[in-house]
Amino acid sequence: MEKVLLKFGFGEKLRKNIFAILIISVGGAIIYGLPYFRYDYYDAYLQVYHLTNTQVGVFGSIFGIFGMISYLFGGYVADRVSIRKIIVFSLIGTGLGGFVHLLPLSFYALVALYAFWGFSSLFAFWPACVKAVRMLSDSDGQGKAFGIFEGGRGIAAALAASLAVVAFRMGAKRLGDTLGMRYIIIFYSVVTILCGVLAYFNMDDEVVNDGEKISFKDIGAVIKLPAVWIIAIVTFCNYVFTLSLYYFVPYGTSILGMAVTSAALLAAVKRYISPISNIGGGCIGDKIGTGNLLFISFIVMAAGTAGILLLPSKSSTIVISLFIILYIVNYLFYQVNYSLTWAMMEEGAIPDKYSGTAAGFISTVGYLPDIFISLMAGKLLDVYPGATGYRYFFIFLIVMLLLGAVFVSVWKSYLKKNKK
Repeated sequence: MEKVLLKFGFGEKLRKNIFAILIISVGGAIIYGLPYFRYDYYDAYLQVYHLTNTQVGVFGSIFGIFGMISYLFGGYVADRVSIRKIIVFSLIGTGLGGFVHLLPLSFYALVALYAFWGFSSLFAFWPACVKAVRMLSDSDGQGKAFGIFEGGRGIAAALAASLAVVAFRMGAKRLGDTLGMRYIIIFYSVVTILCGVLAYFNMDDEVVNDGEKISFKDIGAVIKLPAVWIIAIVTFCNYVFTLSLYYFVPYGTSILGMAVTSAALLAAVKRYISPISNIGGGCIGDKIGTGNLLFISFIVMAAGTAGILLLPSKSSTIVISLFIILYIVNYLFYQVNYSLTWAMMEEGAIPDKYSGTAAGFISTVGYLPDIFISLMAGKLLDVYPGATGYRYFFIFLIVMLLLGAVFVSVWKSYLKKNKK
């Protein structure tokens, strides 16, 4: 194994800590199973807990808004508190929340639970993960490290989702959807807690904490860094695409005439191709430069979205085949961007001691699309039914992707200026 990693250019630090990064990676996927599993079993979730669509929407808003207002301070905490403790407590706390979900909770109690999950899985956990991966890898291997991190998250999420389906079916066969839903919650709760235990015994605080403690005033110093703002805007543009992915497959089925079974297969396939682009993109990014690969990715995604937009709405094998090809190409390059944006922190020479605070601020700005993208897309599709609404939304998406390319160009200019 050591020889294989050395052959692919893995540095000494990354080779030594790759298992710890994989544990963080798995935890970074599993922890979001409980807050988000309702989307995969939407109708059953509504029926079992006697909820309306609006009430379920409230859960998402509470969870998302809490994350927006807490990322920055959570990042500050990640720069002052043991990374291992943050990750362990976040995972175990989130898992215990799952067991609370098994109780006969009212709507308002569920709102409180989702607010708790917002704290346990968003507040300091994500900045802590980003800082840990950065500190556990070599300065010239950040692309590989974050590629492994995101690739591992993709594989773990895919396997967990598959096992959750098995758990649901086991329960549903016995006593219907109610027991199936309980089996899913138990599965995610147990696995999340186990990840926390595994992290406790396999992470070393001394490796990811250099002993430097930042003060509250240092938050202002981080916010003044141009590199942090550029990374935040690039993350923002890429995250717009993240949320827009939900609308490509419905466009394929409702407008282009793609079969529902083909859409389901495409959704499953994308989970397993993401590690290829995460890890492969990380390796390429380390060789040609993070900014160079990000720029290429944004341009390819914009061109791919434009290609989908220009496909004729008449259903045919050729049209569906072209749609699938363009969708997969877009998804591959999107996954490249998703991991590389965090590698920009090293390229931009953001001090290690600010890693958590910087990740928190970047997340605060970068994940703002959570607040408006779904609402905007839904409004466009309601006001302009059929292909027109989708096309207006995809035009907006293309503009955001090109904006991402522009800010990557700004980033490259910024790096050149600061090297002189």
